[in-house]
Amino acid sequence: MAMRLRLLLFAVVFGLLLGPLASSETVMVPMKDGVKLATDVTLPASGGPAFPVVLVRTVYNKAQGAGVAPIFNAAGMALVIQDTRGRFASEGKDMIFADDGWGEHQDGADTVAWVKQQPWCNGKIGTWGMSALGITQIQMAPATKDVAAQAIIVASSKFYGQTAYQGGVFMKSLAETWIHGQKSDWVIDIWKSHPAYDAYWKGFNAEEQAPKITAPAIHIGGWFDIFQQGTINNFVTRQHQSGQGAKGNQKLVIGPWPHGPSKRLGDLDLKDNFNKFDMNMASVRFLQYWLKGEDNGIMKEPAVNYYTLGDVVTEGAPGNEWRTADDWPPFPTKATSYYLVEGGKLGNKPADTKGSATYSYDPKDPCPTKGGQNLTIPAGTFDQREVSGRPDVLRFATEPLAAPVEITGHVDVTLYVSTDAPDTDFTAKLVDIYPDGKEILMLDNVRRLKFHKGFDKPEPVKPGEITKLDIDLWSISLIVNKGHRIGVQVSSSNYPRFEKNPNTGDDFPKDDKLRVAKNTVYMDKEHPSAIILPVRAEAAGK
Repeated sequence: MAMRLRLLLFAVVFGLLLGPLASSETVMVPMKDGVKLATDVTLPASGGPAFPVVLVRTVYNKAQGAGVAPIFNAAGMALVIQDTRGRFASEGKDMIFADDGWGEHQDGADTVAWVKQQPWCNGKIGTWGMSALGITQIQMAPATKDVAAQAIIVASSKFYGQTAYQGGVFMKSLAETWIHGQKSDWVIDIWKSHPAYDAYWKGFNAEEQAPKITAPAIHIGGWFDIFQQGTINNFVTRQHQSGQGAKGNQKLVIGPWPHGPSKRLGDLDLKDNFNKFDMNMASVRFLQYWLKGEDNGIMKEPAVNYYTLGDVVTEGAPGNEWRTADDWPPFPTKATSYYLVEGGKLGNKPADTKGSATYSYDPKDPCPTKGGQNLTIPAGTFDQREVSGRPDVLRFATEPLAAPVEITGHVDVTLYVSTDAPDTDFTAKLVDIYPDGKEILMLDNVRRLKFHKGFDKPEPVKPGEITKLDIDLWSISLIVNKGHRIGVQVSSSNYPRFEKNPNTGDDFPKDDKLRVAKNTVYMDKEHPSAIILPVRAEAAGK
């Protein structure tokens, strides 16, 4: 939401500078099933009679187009902005993106087909938008070949794993709170009725649809955004697996932000260059190139722009800079394991002797969320000491680093665990521990034990049985400075970012059916629990 508001403010300011808007017309555009969607059309005040068109499909009220239209109109492009099905002035029932993709209803593709037939459209149609407006673009892309380019800002590539569930756990503060805010609570019940990855969720998995996509796109996100991994996956799958026109014509921007640029990031202040890359202008330039044929050089620039995080306190610390690359990941890395050792250490090899740590997880007193990739609750790099001292949190850390360690790419945690309950969860966090003791959260995620073999169907683990459990922490580009320590924190709850596990085997907690789970993490040669970091290859070899 924050990025949406900032970009709209940006648009309004530019609108004032660019002069008065051309007149806007509202049209009720029929979909194939007869439902009509309210659509505003704003044409440039001069030129024509036909123009390239930028289409925006929004859940947040098409009236916002009054702020966005001046940018595109001044660049010689028409703006078409539409309320999605069941939202504001549009007919139908809101099903939260279910009608925007390649399913029974294909409202995005139907709208593109309508735009193409209009006398004011010259045949070149692009799309633009952020957050929910980015998701409508992602859903649309596999269903039509008539989109010439897309500017997609903070959007997921699939709902199961990024938007509704992560690690098999319902994303309470994101999914439930956001949908409730849209006054579409019936969708919460639908999402909760699909706790495993099934045919319903395949309808929201754009990664699997990549070969059908033909549109070039710029994908813009942030390391602490709710859709961080989705932004990366959208770029990678479309850059390498998509159809003619899209393959090789994707751009990726990953900044040091949550859901929108902000210098204050949790408990830290970013360096002044945090917002040096102008993502607003990059998206406009991208559309100008593909819709108007302007040779503005954007496709000659590197495919990837990303920010490498670093120590923001020590002057001259490595990192805290924008970098470019031709692809993602940007350079070779070595998968480097840091092993959990009994007593709270992270070592370069597992312990020779058997070791373990046991704690009690009580769903009546879950570990509170403190930062991370959030939307409806505070996001970013918060100090974890407020929660990490709890008895249901295990803390591990390296010795102070003798030299910086550069981590760029995908991060995973492997745990060997058991529980005395019918089911439970395990969470993991990557923290950058500063010399003064601050435990700064960089990545976190969760995994439900009964989904240890995959998310298609639950396979409960017998109480007391030791099981290997992989937790996907998503991605990062970070240089942990010398004198800092790399930390890992393990627990069984992170609430309300993730719904709490009742430890009963049920998918969702019921207040009258909660039990305490005694959970154990094993750490030795037979059970090499570890965090696996993508360390820059040349640094890893030193």
